[in-house]
Amino acid sequence: MTAVPVLLYHAVTDDPPDWIAEFTVAPKEFGRHLDAVVDSGRTPVTISALADHLAGRVPLPARPVLLTFDDGFADLPGPTADALAGRGLSATAYLTTGAIAPGGRSLLPPAPMMTLADAARLEESGTEIGSHTVTHAQLDTLGPRALARELRTSRAVLEDALGHPVRHLAYPHGYNSGRVRRTAAAAGYETATAVRHALSSDRDERYRIARLIVRRGHTVADVETWLAGGGARVAPYRDGPLTVGWRWYRRARAVVRGPVFAG
Repeated sequence: MTAVPVLLYHAVTDDPPDWIAEFTVAPKEFGRHLDAVVDSGRTPVTISALADHLAGRVPLPARPVLLTFDDGFADLPGPTADALAGRGLSATAYLTTGAIAPGGRSLLPPAPMMTLADAARLEESGTEIGSHTVTHAQLDTLGPRALARELRTSRAVLEDALGHPVRHLAYPHGYNSGRVRRTAAAAGYETATAVRHALSSDRDERYRIARLIVRRGHTVADVETWLAGGGARVAPYRDGPLTVGWRWYRRARAVVRGPVFAG
């Protein structure tokens, strides 16, 4: 089984809102991360390449790496995309449509965000676009209708903006379940990424692809360790009892409070 690092970034800025600061990387540090990717000798691929491999259509390069971005913060189609393009690195961005579309609403707290109109420009720079739902709710706490609406509406909005099918989904904060995964497949997605704080692999599950969430405290050495195929367990593996118990607690809480921001 070959380990595949799938790195998950959020905002890249020196001045993030407090609520996302833990998952923010400063631009200079981000540049060092990208330099480590280049120096690793790994081949950057998009999620579509991993999807094609997992579906048995096309083999992966010998040492792949994936760079992914969630939500759609304002830096993404500007300096972040420029930093990627300047090093010839491809990426995949999962966009929360309620936070970037005109008149949209989401559960994300206030932050500088890109716009839906930026999505096509971002794609032209070499970043593949995927869905990150409409509101960024905890999907595994939603009822069937609300869940289907989150998945289908976000995909439709992005397809209208881009003019082509959107094949991939990222679960907000990685929250998913068997029911969520089945609904994602029924909604037409070919893959879905979770978090799992683990390395993916050439045998990972198509609707629960593992990612390594990059936090403010992670160093270049941490990134280099992941790029070397170490520092974390390798998916696929079954959810442990703590993950299952946390899911049931959140479901019970959502019955009382309603949809909750996944973060």
